[in-house]
Amino acid sequence: MTAAVLAVLALAAAPAPPEKTFAIMGGTVLTVGPQGTIPNGTVLIRGSRILAVGAGIPVPPGTPVINATGQYVMPGIIDAHSHTAIEADVNECTDVVTAEVRVADVLDQRDVNLYRELAGGVTMINVLHGSCNAIGGQNAVVKMRWGRPPEDLLYKEAPRGIKFALGENPKRSNFSVPGERRYPATRMGVEVVLRDAFRQARAYKREWEDYEKTGRASGAVAPRRNLRLETVRDILDGKILVNAHCYRADEILMLIRLADEFGFKIRVFQHVLEGYKVASEIARHGAGASTFSDWWAYKIEAYDAIPYNAAILAAHGVKVSLNSDSDELARRLYWEAAKAMKYGGVTEEEALKMITLNPAWQLGVDAHVGSIEPGKDADLAIFSAHPFSPDARVELTMVEGAVMFDRARDIAARPPVPATGDAR
Repeated sequence: MTAAVLAVLALAAAPAPPEKTFAIMGGTVLTVGPQGTIPNGTVLIRGSRILAVGAGIPVPPGTPVINATGQYVMPGIIDAHSHTAIEADVNECTDVVTAEVRVADVLDQRDVNLYRELAGGVTMINVLHGSCNAIGGQNAVVKMRWGRPPEDLLYKEAPRGIKFALGENPKRSNFSVPGERRYPATRMGVEVVLRDAFRQARAYKREWEDYEKTGRASGAVAPRRNLRLETVRDILDGKILVNAHCYRADEILMLIRLADEFGFKIRVFQHVLEGYKVASEIARHGAGASTFSDWWAYKIEAYDAIPYNAAILAAHGVKVSLNSDSDELARRLYWEAAKAMKYGGVTEEEALKMITLNPAWQLGVDAHVGSIEPGKDADLAIFSAHPFSPDARVELTMVEGAVMFDRARDIAARPPVPATGDAR
């Protein structure tokens, strides 16, 4: 572990005492909830939860207060597509279906990017497997509990999720073993792989159902367990949320039709740069879209990307999030959301939802995070100016009532820069 990481680890805060009560007062509160924007608002917190929010809320005498006068308080930012804190390679490319592998098994709590993203107001990330498989590994929803062991990073309220991939990545990843090719090598083959995996999972499910119905009582030998097919079966049963890496409109439609055929839902289309072409179909399916604000032309599939994608999808009723797919971009997702107002004219409220409440819904945790409401987790970010302002910076980030990033404390802890003796 480097000295720099050790120094930042020393800044990690302990969790808030279970019943500690404190208030954030004086700031403009962007609730992204039913109360909208509250000037000179108060957020009252007890332990890890929000107790009350509003203007003029009575604060018990002696309650510690964080003075946010002149600042902005918003829900912690949620990144719906991240690869932060993965200890090993992000891809398991040796087979086209690797549903049994889990990102949760390789989380690296020492990754300094967790702290850097806290400095950008991020409080939750969806850590995804890579995209070299048509059906990849299971994701991990992580709370940014910096300084805690890997098992404490996992957000236990989140349902299970998995990564699918369409297009270039799974079809061109068939050279994982030197000198050998792995099926598929075409987009046609990717669709066949998906259909075949679900047919096998259906058969596996029936086999176990028959055993539980009659075989166990008769003393028959149980079917052999298959962790890969168990996972795909759980997708069919709606127990696992599907995050589908995609770009082209034709493949988005293919996956919607395949999901309809087998009776499950795609929860989120990731990247989805041609989503604007099939926005109505995505909305009818009930899927969300997690996209970039203005990334394009970095490969052939991205050539038809436009900056209006997020706005067009939102106008059709799709729950849209703006993600990073980058340790670096994750620190500035609030400006990514601002671009949705410039390109497409979405409202400030809708833009804020694209980095808070909408990704919370996509991860199945919107009952717990994503807006400032009583009963939700006290995951908050305090900005020096409006988050969409060009001079905005995060002053404090809180996860479940514990301050995980404090700019003033961070600056005070930095060692002095030695003089060079050069006065020029």
